[in-house]
Amino acid sequence: MKNHKKQRVLYILFDFLAASAAWILFYLFRKIQIEPQVFGVDVPVTLDVQFWAGVTGLPFAWIMFYYFTGFYNSIYHRSRLDDFIRTLMSSLLGVIVIFFVLILDDFIVDYTNYYSMFFALFLLHFTLTLIPRMVLTSQTVSRVHQRKISFKTVFIGSNENAVDMFKEIQSQKKSSGHEILGFINVNQKEHYQLQDHMVHLGSHENMKAILLENQVEEVIIALDPSEHGLIGDVVNKLSLMDVGVSAIPSMTDILTGKVKSTTIFGTLLLEVSHELMPAWQQNLKQIMDMVLSVFSLIILFPLIFILSIGVKLSSHGPVLYTQSRVGRYGRKFRIFKFRSMYHNAEENGPELSSKHDPRVTRFGQMMRRHRLDEIPNFINVLRGDMSLVGPRPEREYFIEKIIREAPHYTHLHKVKPGITSWGQVKYGYAVNVQEMINRLRYDILYIENMSLFVDLKILFYTAITILKGRGV
Repeated sequence: MKNHKKQRVLYILFDFLAASAAWILFYLFRKIQIEPQVFGVDVPVTLDVQFWAGVTGLPFAWIMFYYFTGFYNSIYHRSRLDDFIRTLMSSLLGVIVIFFVLILDDFIVDYTNYYSMFFALFLLHFTLTLIPRMVLTSQTVSRVHQRKISFKTVFIGSNENAVDMFKEIQSQKKSSGHEILGFINVNQKEHYQLQDHMVHLGSHENMKAILLENQVEEVIIALDPSEHGLIGDVVNKLSLMDVGVSAIPSMTDILTGKVKSTTIFGTLLLEVSHELMPAWQQNLKQIMDMVLSVFSLIILFPLIFILSIGVKLSSHGPVLYTQSRVGRYGRKFRIFKFRSMYHNAEENGPELSSKHDPRVTRFGQMMRRHRLDEIPNFINVLRGDMSLVGPRPEREYFIEKIIREAPHYTHLHKVKPGITSWGQVKYGYAVNVQEMINRLRYDILYIENMSLFVDLKILFYTAITILKGRGV
C-alpha cells in the first residue's frame, strides 16, 4: 500500500533544504565574488537580516509556489523527464521574481554583475532542487517496476481489446504498477473473453458500488467497438469518483476531457483527466477556503454567541442542527447549521422549507433572511466536507427524486458542495423538487466555468444578498 503523505513530506523536506542551501551559497558568492569588485576590498561575511530572511523565509515561499503549481499532486504518477521540465520552469520563474524583489537594488560595478548573480542563483537553486527530486522519483519508479508499489486496478470491458491490454500488462518485464483485481462488463453475455484471465466483478450498472467496495485506485477502459454505445455513461460515472482513469489509445477520440500519456507506465495507455480547474487554482481555492473560514469564525464569534442565545430562547432544542448531506463523489457527511426550526420538525419525514413555513421559528426566519443559520457551515469547510463556493449539498432523499427527472444532477458531485453557490445567488432557496431542478442549470453553469474569479464574484453577490436580507 502506498504512503502518499510520507512521500510528499520527503519532497517538501528536500525542496526546503535545497532552497535554503542555494541561498546560503548564493550569499557567499555575492560576498566573495561580487562585493569585492564593488568596494575594492574584501568584504567580511556577516549573517545579516537579509541572510536569515533568505535562509528561513525563501524556502517557505518556494514550497508554497510548488504547492500552488501542483507539483506535490500525483506523486506516484510522475516521470524523471516531467520532474526535470517542471523544476527547470519553476526555478526560472521563481528566480526571476527573487531577482527583481531582492537583488535588483544591489550595488554593482556594471550590468554584467547582474547576469552573474542571476545565473548563479538560478543554477544553484535548479541543481540543488533537481538532484534530490530525481533521486526520489527514480526510487519511486524502481519500486513500481519491482511491484513494491501497486495500484488496485479494475478493467472496464471484457472482450478482445481488454484481453489484449491485459496480456500486454502481464508480459511486461517491468511492472506497470497495476494490481488487477478483476473486470466489469458493459454488455451482458453468457461468457466473457476476459473471464478466462481474471475475476468477473459485475456489471457497469453497479460500477460505483464495485469500485468502492474494492477500494479501487485505477480504472482501465478497454472497450471493443461494439461496446462504444455506453462509453458516455461509463465516463460520466467515473468522473464522479475519486479514481484514476486510463484508456487504450484507439478510444481517445471518443472520450471527453483532457488526455495525456502516462509516462511512468510502459503500457500504451492514455490518462483521462477531468480536472475542472488548473492545479494552482485548486490549491489556492483550498487555502482560501481554510483561511477565510478561520477568519470568519473568529470575527463572527460575538455574533455566533448572540445567535446561540437567540436559538436557545426561541424554542426548545439544541442550538446546532446536524443533518446528513451528500458531498463530492457521493460521500455523505453531517452538515452543521444553527437550528431555525422547532425541535423534531421533520418527525413525519423530509420536507423542503417554504417562505412561510410554520416549522420555522420567528428567530429562524430572521436568520434565514440573512443566511445566518449557515454560519456553522464554516466548520464543514475546515473539516474538508465543503468549500466556500460550490453547489449547495442536498439530502439523499431529494437527490433521488431530482435524478428521476434530471439525471445530469449527478454532475454536481464532481466538486465539493459550498456554503454559497451560483444557483443560490441567482435562484435562491427551492421549495419543491421542480424548483431544485430549475436551479440546477445555474450550478451546472458554475461547474463548467469554475475559476477563482467566478468564486470571488459569487462571494461578492452573496454578501449583497446577506446585507439586503434576501436569503429566503
